[in-house]
Amino acid sequence: MLNSLITSQTRIKLLLKFFLNSNTKAHLRGLESEFGESTNGIRVELNRLEQAKLLKSTKSGNRKFYQANTDHPLFKDIHNIVLKETGIDRIIERVISRTGDILRVYLTGSFARGLNSNFIDLIIVGDNIDREYLDRKVVQARKLTERHIRYQLLSAGEEDEMLKRINRDELLVLWNG
Repeated sequence: MLNSLITSQTRIKLLLKFFLNSNTKAHLRGLESEFGESTNGIRVELNRLEQAKLLKSTKSGNRKFYQANTDHPLFKDIHNIVLKETGIDRIIERVISRTGDILRVYLTGSFARGLNSNFIDLIIVGDNIDREYLDRKVVQARKLTERHIRYQLLSAGEEDEMLKRINRDELLVLWNG
């Protein structure tokens, strides 16, 4: 979908990187190795996004770190477009409804770090979850998104333990019941 609207593949990668998880921070050299592209092309797109005030930057030593500007009036719209592009919005619609007493759904893994991936990793927290129904919905969502969906079920008590162990930058709340 984004490919038909935005011709720059580098810009699409940057939008996914920064607008999927607004806590994501990155610098030019890190993006170069992550994307496997030249710094010149990445720098041009970073400058454009920063001039449009979609990204904000901070200096740390000799590195300039970029992050999504969550105060920008278009932030939520771009975030929603990125969710649609990845198919995460459809997973939530399909999986959450009528599955059980779901308290929260977290996105983890590559997408939570702002990286495009063939895998969508979810942590679902709740009780009385109908696993058969959930598995059927995950299969349906997989067909819609054309991505593999992996999930882990946790109780509320297990969630507390998980939150103590995991890096919060690698965890994005998708749904809070």
